[in-house]
Amino acid sequence: MSSDPAKSERLAAALRANLARRKAQARARKDGPAVDAADAGSVDAREGSGAAPAGNVTIVSKDEAG
Repeated sequence: MSSDPAKSERLAAALRANLARRKAQARARKDGPAVDAADAGSVDAREGSGAAPAGNVTIVSKDEAG
């Protein structure tokens, strides 16, 4: 690594912040989407885009559905 201790400390701090951010994102995904007042009226960008739905999908024929 670099011999500059200040640079090493900045890098370590940035890595810790990145890890904390990624853990928070993973927890948010696990808990489901949070909706705040600013997002309540917005449309999900994936709607109508042909993107696959999130989660497990089970395909059932008409015979099995009834």
